[in-house]
Amino acid sequence: MTEKEFWNDPYQTELVSTVTSVADNQITLSHTIFYAESGGQESDHGTMGGIDVLKAEKQGLDIVYTLEQAPSFAVGSAIETRINWPRRYALMKLHFAAEVVLELFTQNFAIEKIGAHISADKSRIDFIWPESISPLLPDIEVKARQIIDADLPITSAFSDEAAQRRYWQVENFAKVPCGGTHLKRTSELGRITLKRKNLGKGKERVEIFIAD
Repeated sequence: MTEKEFWNDPYQTELVSTVTSVADNQITLSHTIFYAESGGQESDHGTMGGIDVLKAEKQGLDIVYTLEQAPSFAVGSAIETRINWPRRYALMKLHFAAEVVLELFTQNFAIEKIGAHISADKSRIDFIWPESISPLLPDIEVKARQIIDADLPITSAFSDEAAQRRYWQVENFAKVPCGGTHLKRTSELGRITLKRKNLGKGKERVEIFIAD
């Protein structure tokens, strides 16, 4: 099992760990800070042993990394991972922004989520909704801003460590199953804006942006 250090400290950007398998240009590590795409959140970008990582994939409780080229190092080698921190931090913020927006929608409306994606530029949530979702956005923005400005602590921990299930929690707001990387406090989000995009009859998309 790959030890996910990105859960212990999502702000860590460098780590030396041991290679546990090598197959052509694919490797696994004993410990990792390099997040693999999951729950709609894109993978980190960065290097391992000085080689760019092209892909990070969850396989059971392990993470398999595909490198740009076959490495010269072998099983048992100690190598350094470095992640692109500005991208990671943007993903963390847009991930939590999407979580807050989704919670506000589900707490206030009988609405069904049908998809989500978090990139370093924006996040989005897709809903089943019978009409334009635009009239709902100003109030959702206001409620989200209240949570952000309250500078509340964000707890992230295991609900089932053996199964690698985790959650995030903001007291008196929400407790949500999630295995992503999370901020320490809500105020780190800054100012968010919401935009509606129509996907077709009965399907609405809310795009989430964070001001620079």
